[in-house]
Formats: sequence, C-alpha cells, structure tokens
Amino acid sequence: MSNSADSQGTGSTGAGPDRKNGFRPVRILTACVFALAGLLFFTSFNTAKGTDIRSDDNLLKLSDLIQEHSRKNKELDESNASTRDENEQLAKRDDGSTKAQDDQLTGLEKDAGTRKLTGRAITVTLNDAPPNATAKLPGYPEPQPDYLVIHQQDLQAVVNALWQGGAQGIKVMDQRLISTSAVRCVGNTLILQGRVYSPPYKIQAVGDPAKMQKSLAGSEAIQNYMVYVNVYGLGWKVTEDGTVTLPGYSGTVDLHYAKPVG
Repeated sequence: MSNSADSQGTGSTGAGPDRKNGFRPVRILTACVFALAGLLFFTSFNTAKGTDIRSDDNLLKLSDLIQEHSRKNKELDESNASTRDENEQLAKRDDGSTKAQDDQLTGLEKDAGTRKLTGRAITVTLNDAPPNATAKLPGYPEPQPDYLVIHQQDLQAVVNALWQGGAQGIKVMDQRLISTSAVRCVGNTLILQGRVYSPPYKIQAVGDPAKMQKSLAGSEAIQNYMVYVNVYGLGWKVTEDGTVTLPGYSGTVDLHYAKPVG
C-alpha cells in the first residue's frame, strides 16, 4: 500500500502543488495579521511614550494660533495707520480745497473716530473674580463658573452708559471704537476688531467725567453687575484720568455682510 501511495504521489504532477496552493493564502493572511498587530503596538507605544495622549495640546496650539493672528492684525493696523498718515500729508500739499472744506473734513473725521481726541477722561476697569470665590453675603447661592467671569453684556453695558453720558470718544483696551465696532466675547476673552484680549478690561472715555459717572451709576445693567461685584468679587474700578489723548481708529472701515447664494 505504501509503495502504491508513493507511486501515486510522485506520479501525479498536479496533486502536490494544488495542496500547497490551498494553504498558501492562509499563511500569507496570518503573516499580515501579525505584521499589522506589530505595527499597531509600535505606533501605540511611540505615541504614548513620554507623553500624555489625553492632553490639551491641540487646544493650546489653537490658542497660540489665535494669539499669532491677533499679533499680526495689530501689526497690520499700525502699518495701515502709518500709511494713512502719509497719504494725508501728501493730500494736504495741494488738494485744491478751501479752509472751510478742510475744517469740515476734520470735524467729520473726529466724529468718525479716525482723528486723535484730547480731553478729560475716566477709565472703567472690569476683571474676573478669583477662581476660589464664594458668596460673601448671606442668602446668595455659591457661584457657578459663569458668575465669576466678565461677559459680553457687561462690557456692552459700560460702553453704552458712557455714550449715554456724553462721551465724545471711547477706547477699549488699546483700540478706539467707531460706529461699526463690535464688542464680542468668546469664553473669557474679548475679540475686538480682529484682535484678542484677556481681562482685566479697560474702557477709557473722553467727556465730562461727572456726567459719565452719573450715567454709569444709573444703568440698570451695571446695577445688576454690581450685585456680582459685591457678592462674588467681580472686579469694578472707576478712575478719573485728567486730560488724555485717545488714538484715532486705524483699522479698515470696509463693511462685511452676508450675501444671498445664487
């Protein structure tokens, strides 16, 4: 029987190779699985080695990107202001206008906020409360996180009260406000005309100090804010600055608005 089997195995040219071909895909698949598993183990080890794979690195990179764009926007504003001054000097050499026309243009530029403004001023400073703040008066609940930070409506309330108090010009942080300026907050940061700021926030206004302070005191929105100042420790400070000069607005005056598709 063995001789017959041997003779059949050696005499058949197709039986041996067909059996080997039947096992070869399984061996290849097994090898691929082990190779893939090894690659995954190596990648996981290399990723976790010496690092925290659950860290906030991506958030930090986004924050860095925002700060970098804010810095570039500041540089562009300064460059734009310098170019505008040069253009104005060139235009004044011989523009063919009368003195009355020049005076009218100067008045319009002051109203628009593109000219420097000198006068008596006050500064309002708002700041977040300490992170470990507790209710300082009886009958009030312990603070929620958003009780302890400055919100957009707080800044808007101050700006609106100053305008209502006769402010001739307002500067938020280091930027002059104009009619199209939007005071917006994202989280606990202020975004103003393409630049990002963190608290404390300083709002300076030129006008009659007494009238502006009276307007601040009479604002219902600010009265509500003062409750959080007294209970949870939000920052509030009003100072008289004497005579100061506000910078002129140096950014773009182009309007951006949505357009219908199609």
